[in-house]
Amino acid sequence: RGVPGAFPAPGTSLLSLAVTSEQIEHLHRRFKQLSQDQLTIRKENFDSIPDLEFNPIRGKIVHAFFDKRNLRQGSDGLADEINFEDFLTIMSYFRPIEMNMDEEQLDRFRKEKLKFLFHMYDSDHDGKITLQEYRNVVEELLSGNPHLEKESARSIADGAMMEAASICVGQMGPDQVYEGITFEDFLKMWQGIDIETKMHVRFLNVDTIAHCY
Repeated sequence: RGVPGAFPAPGTSLLSLAVTSEQIEHLHRRFKQLSQDQLTIRKENFDSIPDLEFNPIRGKIVHAFFDKRNLRQGSDGLADEINFEDFLTIMSYFRPIEMNMDEEQLDRFRKEKLKFLFHMYDSDHDGKITLQEYRNVVEELLSGNPHLEKESARSIADGAMMEAASICVGQMGPDQVYEGITFEDFLKMWQGIDIETKMHVRFLNVDTIAHCY
């Protein structure tokens, strides 16, 4: 096993994470399967995953694997391809809690997961989830429901943004505009919600990490 604890600093090999050699081998087999035995994976390689085909936020999930913010590259935009170490970096966001984590490690662990989820919503990489970005995600999530009209999805998103504003800035004045959800706001919204057990990747068929909300 590697060193137990939090996620690595940028540039640190993911092989030092607290995962077993068996888990790394499993992930490497999945990587080779996705890449068709090539050294890197490109976005089109995800087209071969049946479980993703009908996922309403398929595009956001795939983009998350190539988002340079998630790859800890310290820059915006999307990578054209990812290698196995990049793949392990992304999979590190879905690691389960370890029993020997202290409070500081658990807090960092939780924030890393929420940062990954935040990036899926923040599509323009400006550090805020605007109403339109929130609408886009809600509409995509509800697009598979034939009984829900687009306007209903917008109303749900609008209501969620109003709730976020009330949680994060309190009572707003009639002329006050809530510009968007910052990451600090996002942390407040998820307070008390068990993200640690909700964030999984079922389509990779890995026992310890299983669907992406």
